[in-house]
Amino acid sequence: MKHPEHIVIIGFGPVAASLIEGLMPSVTAGACRITVISAEEHLAYNRVLLAELAIGAAAFDHLLMVDEQRLRAAGIQLHLGAQATGVDRARRQVLIRGRDAVPYDRLIFATGARAMIPSLNGLNFDPHADTALPEGVFALRTIADADKLARCLAQGRRILILGGGILGIEAALAIAAAGGQPTLIHHGPAPLGRVVDSDGGKLLTRCLEDAGVQVISGVKATGIAKDDVGFTALVTTTHGQIPGGALLISTGVRARTELAEGCGLAVGRGIKTNEFLCADTEQRIYALGDCAEVAGQPPVGLLAPGWAQASWLAQHLSSPEQSSTPDFSASDVLMLKGQGIEVAAAGDISAGFWDDPQLQATVFADPTAGRYLKVVTRAQVVIGFLCIGLPLTSAELILAYERGTALPQDRSTLLRLDDPAVDPSSALPSDDDQLCRCSGATYGQVAHAVSEGCTTVAQVGDACRAGTGCGGCKSKIEELLAKAPALT
Repeated sequence: MKHPEHIVIIGFGPVAASLIEGLMPSVTAGACRITVISAEEHLAYNRVLLAELAIGAAAFDHLLMVDEQRLRAAGIQLHLGAQATGVDRARRQVLIRGRDAVPYDRLIFATGARAMIPSLNGLNFDPHADTALPEGVFALRTIADADKLARCLAQGRRILILGGGILGIEAALAIAAAGGQPTLIHHGPAPLGRVVDSDGGKLLTRCLEDAGVQVISGVKATGIAKDDVGFTALVTTTHGQIPGGALLISTGVRARTELAEGCGLAVGRGIKTNEFLCADTEQRIYALGDCAEVAGQPPVGLLAPGWAQASWLAQHLSSPEQSSTPDFSASDVLMLKGQGIEVAAAGDISAGFWDDPQLQATVFADPTAGRYLKVVTRAQVVIGFLCIGLPLTSAELILAYERGTALPQDRSTLLRLDDPAVDPSSALPSDDDQLCRCSGATYGQVAHAVSEGCTTVAQVGDACRAGTGCGGCKSKIEELLAKAPALT
C-alpha cells in the first residue's frame, strides 16, 4: 500500500495558507499529509491589514486566514513558534531548533520576505537576518510590530514613517485616521515617486497633508539619534535632525533565502525556481510567494501572484498529469485608497505632449477639487495612466488597460464618469472582469456568491476569497451586496 506523500511547508503566511487550502482535498482523501513549520506563534494572517489592527479598525480574528480546528481535524501538523535552522537534503529532513527534525517527501519554501532595514548609523543592519532594532524603531510586518505601533499611538508619540511607497503611505493614513501624528519622510520629490509625475506628486502630497499626514520630501537620512529610552530623531544631511517618538521603517522588503542558500539551492533576488516553481533537479523542493524568483522574475510583493502560484502548485502536486502551463504574470496596477484619497496608476506615463508622434498624452487637472488625470496611449490603447480623485474614471482606465481596449477619441468623455449627474453605465464591468486583485475573484463570482445568500463582505470572502487580501475591493463588494435583490 502506498504511503501518503509527506509535504512539509516552511512558512505560514497567506500564500502558504492558500496552498494548504488547495491541497485539502488530497489531504482528506489520504493522498498526502502536511506539516507546517512556522517561526511565528500565530496562525496565518493577512499582513496587509496590520495597520488597521494597530489602530483598532480591525480585530485580529479578521486577519486570520485559516481555521485551526479544521486544519488539525484534517491531520495537518502545525509547528508554530518553531525556528527551522537548516535543511538536510541528503536525509530529506528539516532541522528545527530545540525540536526533532521533520522528514519530508516534498519541501516547499513559503518563507516570505523580511523588512529591508536601511544602513543607517545606529541600526544593526543585517540583510540576511531579522535585525534587532532599537526601542521605538520597527517595521510593520508582524503582529508584534502592530502592537508596538498601537502602544506608540496610545502614548501620543509623533511617529515618523521612513519610505514613500504604498505601504508607508497606507500606514501614515491609518495613523492619521486614529488621531495620531504621522510624518511621512522620503528621499524623492513626492511620495509614490515611481508612478507619479511632477504635478500628480504635488497634488498627492497636498491630499496627504489635508488628511493629517505631514510630508517631508527630498530627505537624505544617514542615521538615528537615541537616548537611554530609545529613538529620538532621524538624522539627515538635508533637514538636520527630525525629532520623533518612534520610527516606522517602510523601505521595502527582502526575500528570506538563507535557509535555501544554506542547503545549496540557488538564490538571487529570491530562491531561484523554474517556471514550475521547482528549485531543485529532483523535483522535491519548491518555492513560491515573496521568497521565490520564478523563471528569472523577482518577487513582486503582492498577494495576487503568490495566490496564483499556490493554486497552481496545489493542482500540480495533487494531479501532476493534469497540470497546465502556469502563468504567474501580475498586473502592475497600483491602487491607494484611504482617508478620502483615491489613486490609481499603471504603466508608463513619462511621455510628454510632443515627445513621440505615435504616443498621445492627455492631462486634466483640477487641484482645487483634488483631481488629476494623465493618460498615455499608443494607437488609442492605454500604455500608462495616473488618476487621482476620479474613482469611476480609474475603474474604466484599469479595465481598458488590462483588456487592451481602445479609449474613445475624445478623452474628455472619461471625466464624465465621475460626474454625479451622468449614468456611468459604460464603466460597468463584465462577469469575467477581475474584482479582487489579490485573489483574482471576478465580478461574476462575487455576484454568484451574493445570489447564493451571502449578505456580508466576510461571507463573500469565505465563498470566493474576494476581499480577503488588501481590502481595496471592499467597497465594490458592498455595492453588489446592496444590489442583492436585483441579483437574485
